[in-house]
Amino acid sequence: MEITPEVVKRVAANARLKLKEEEVKKFAQEMKDILANFAKLSEVNTDGVEPSFHPIPVKNVVREDKPGKCLDREEALSLTPHRKDKYFRGPKVL
Repeated sequence: MEITPEVVKRVAANARLKLKEEEVKKFAQEMKDILANFAKLSEVNTDGVEPSFHPIPVKNVVREDKPGKCLDREEALSLTPHRKDKYFRGPKVL
């Protein structure tokens, strides 16, 4: 694909950017360079290489969810000043 100033202007319009004429010329050259680098990457032989979506293996680091001892109601309510009778007291919602 040929990168022309018109292409840069169209991309800028889609991104809602207002570019000056010197910026259009600069970005056109930069886009050409970027696409040239990707063209070099497409020449690399990747036969037998598994796709990689993360640079390092992703593993689940969350512990297993095991039931444990629960606080009884009085013990839980003793830890808060926001209490009414046998319940936690919250702000009024209107």
